[in-house]
Parts: sequence; C-alpha cells; structure tokens
Amino acid sequence: MAMHLQREIEKLKRRIILLAGTVEHRLADAVRALIAPDAALAKSIRDQDIEVDLAEVDVEEECLKILALHQPVANDLRFIVAVLKINNDLERIGDEAVNIAGRVLNLIGQPAAEPPFELAPVTSQVQAMLKQSLDALVNLDAAQAHAVRQADDSVDDLVREQFERVKAEIRLHPERVDSLIEYMRIFRYLERIADHATNIAEDVIYLTEGQIVRHQEER
Repeated sequence: MAMHLQREIEKLKRRIILLAGTVEHRLADAVRALIAPDAALAKSIRDQDIEVDLAEVDVEEECLKILALHQPVANDLRFIVAVLKINNDLERIGDEAVNIAGRVLNLIGQPAAEPPFELAPVTSQVQAMLKQSLDALVNLDAAQAHAVRQADDSVDDLVREQFERVKAEIRLHPERVDSLIEYMRIFRYLERIADHATNIAEDVIYLTEGQIVRHQEER
C-alpha cells in the first residue's frame, strides 16, 4: 500500500509540474502579445484556455482520489494539501494570462495603442517571480520561495507607480482614456499573477518547513 501511494504521489508531482510549465509559457506568450502587439498570438492564448482548465480539474481529481483511497498522513498529506492549493493558483494565473490577451485584442482595435510608459519593468519582474516560485516548487527550495515573498512588495510598488503614470496620461490626453484604462487593467492582472506566485511560494515553504506563513511579513 505504501509503495502504491508513493507511485501515485510521484505521478501527481509530474502532473502539477507539467501544469506549471504550461501556465508559465502561457504568461510568456501573453507578455509577447502585449509588447509586440500580436493579435494572432493573443487569440491563440484565449482559445487554449480550456487546456489549463481541464488540467486543473484532472490534478484536483487525482488529489481527491489519493485522499479517499490511501488516507495519507504526515508529509504525504501535507504535500497533497499543498498541491490542491498550488493547482488553484496555477489555474488562476492561466486565467489572468487570458485576461491580458483579451485586453491586447481591445488595444489593437483602438487608435494610439502605444503605451506612454514602459511595460517591461512590471512584466519582467512578474515573470521572474513566477519562474522562481515554480523553480522552488520543482526543487522544493525554501530559500527561493522566501525570495519570491520578498519580491512581492516590489511588484506592488511598481504597479502603483504605473497607475499614477496612467492617471497622469488620462488627465493630459482624455481622448485616449479607453486605451489607457485597458493598461490599468493589464497592470492589475499582472499584480494578481504576482500574488498567485507568492501563494505558490508560501505553499512551498509549508511543504519544506512545515510553517504557515500567510499574513506574515517576510524578514
């Protein structure tokens, strides 16, 4: 029974890592579609959303099956609980990538879509946070997970700064309000992705250190 449980857990690990890779690529595609901008790529992201949704359901069903059939305890139970939570965050990141793609399509259909500010500082840091959180998951690396938590405040500051720039542009160019509001939405989606990456990092800390660090400041 114990060997069968371990085989099931190893299979679950492979599934969650595969989903993580898919979601990471989906975000990278969304950022490329935003920077280019690329309508065809944005549409493909939107059309492929069902793949992430189905994978998320499969992982959840696998977790529930293991819980029902094997009644794991200690580290195995902690792992399955963490996977259930990480699985949800990954699906939400996939949704936010689709949301970004939708905003890209809206922007392409409007005049003066070129942003009056740099997108790269936010997009690159959010992508780095997600990559580091997923690396922490694959390697069960608590140090990397703690580093992700530390980076979250920096993303929040960057997003606030961009919000102020967007508001200033709206005051200067009210005729561009529609496209500028789309950028505000994009920054909000990126901020949420950083939050989900932080959640994943916190679950890795729970897995590796047995500590629940939600709502605690990173030292």
